[in-house]
Amino acid sequence: MLAPRGFALALITLAVAVLVGPAFAQQGFRITYDVDDSRPGRARLNGRLTNERGDDVFDVSVTAEALDARGKVVARGISFVDARIARGDTRVFSVTVPAVPGATNYRVMVSSFRPSMLQGGPQS
Repeated sequence: MLAPRGFALALITLAVAVLVGPAFAQQGFRITYDVDDSRPGRARLNGRLTNERGDDVFDVSVTAEALDARGKVVARGISFVDARIARGDTRVFSVTVPAVPGATNYRVMVSSFRPSMLQGGPQS
């Protein structure tokens, strides 16, 4: 059993991780994109990311993945989108993924962001 001091430290550490650490969730974002595979050796995914959450988000990045016919990730690219996206706002992004044999599809997701400490409305 943890001593009261150890328990308090563990609780504070958990709170800091939840409030400050990056979130790795897709929920609350809408992403659309087009694939430009006209250049040899790489595909460029150009898209729009909309913050549909009830709060502003900070330090937003996306990850694009090239998938084979079975859905296995065969290549990946990461791109920073913006330092702040207010609720309801949209930002454009572009991310490059290496072209690899067998890639038949792509997907893009928000791979990291920090939520606002202030709540601007109801959470979805």
